[in-house]
Amino acid sequence: MKVMFSKFSLLLIAAVLLLSGCGAAGSTNGANTVGAQADSGSAASSEPSVSPAAGETEAKKLQVVTTFYPMYEFSKQVGGEYADVTALIPAGTEPHDWEPSAKDMAVLKEADVFVYNGIVEGWAEQALDSAANEKRIVVEASSSIELAEGGEDEHAHGEEAHSDADAEHDHAAEHEEAEHEEAEHEEAGHEHDHEHSLDPHVWLSPKLAQAEVAAIQEAFAKADPAHADSYKANADAYIAKLKELDDAYKAGLAGMKRTEFVTQHAAFGYLAREYGLTQVPISGLSPDQEPSPEQMAEIVKLAKEQQIKTIFFETLVDPKIASTIASEIGAKTAVLNPLEGLTEEETADGLDYIGVMKNNLEALRLALNE
Repeated sequence: MKVMFSKFSLLLIAAVLLLSGCGAAGSTNGANTVGAQADSGSAASSEPSVSPAAGETEAKKLQVVTTFYPMYEFSKQVGGEYADVTALIPAGTEPHDWEPSAKDMAVLKEADVFVYNGIVEGWAEQALDSAANEKRIVVEASSSIELAEGGEDEHAHGEEAHSDADAEHDHAAEHEEAEHEEAEHEEAGHEHDHEHSLDPHVWLSPKLAQAEVAAIQEAFAKADPAHADSYKANADAYIAKLKELDDAYKAGLAGMKRTEFVTQHAAFGYLAREYGLTQVPISGLSPDQEPSPEQMAEIVKLAKEQQIKTIFFETLVDPKIASTIASEIGAKTAVLNPLEGLTEEETADGLDYIGVMKNNLEALRLALNE
């Protein structure tokens, strides 16, 4: 899947000049903001340190470069004391439209392991080609997970407005349109369109997050066989915590008064399906996809019919549209965090993936029981 960005053509010359002087442990455009706050053990230099007690040079840590927060957190949990983990996308940055700078490309080139989710990072494949490194191990953490088409059940509330005949007609029309597009577009472009229709937000399901952690562990063991047992132990311990989180969601979301919840963008499809809920997103898979007036009217209508009293917004996106809908129906707003990045305040409060997910569970429980 080749995705071309004009920005790269301007960056590559600068990247070549930087590659000789930039190592993976360097700070990049604030990209180490999360790592510096959450992992005080990250090295600032590639030079080995000397233990005062033993007087022996310590082995160089595994240099791991990740994309956005969940990939950083999962990698840090698996790597433990044997890996320096860096996040390219700075804390507080919405990752869907982020692109790497020349310095980021230099950091990527020097990485022992590169961890990305997939789909969210549309720039990743070309960046890897441009910052080539034969020894680097690349892990697409979601690769073992069957991704769902975005929005495939997001508007299940619309079933009442469509008869079975209408649905069959719509399906036939969609099939005909897909065939027409396939005939007109080049294979690469068609593949790109298909990729953008897939929902990448698997990390928001505690169950699917376990598969991502396992994929990261396998990559670390391959890159650093000497510490494979430690990576496996770390991954097993963290997966146990994710299983506890999954159990908490199953118990906590059972027997709610309603199952529908309105959220800022379509990030919670996997979580909703896992626990028998229905996500009603205001915008699409990317938060910058603004809804049409017809979609807004449909959401308002549903919210009134279901007596929904909370409209969820997220911390890294302008909540204006969510607030508008809430005002229209006399509801309040609350945060449902898609964990695409932590804010400085969340980091200062010591929140991490599991902490935020527990907050999300409590927010859902309150909203679904109103």
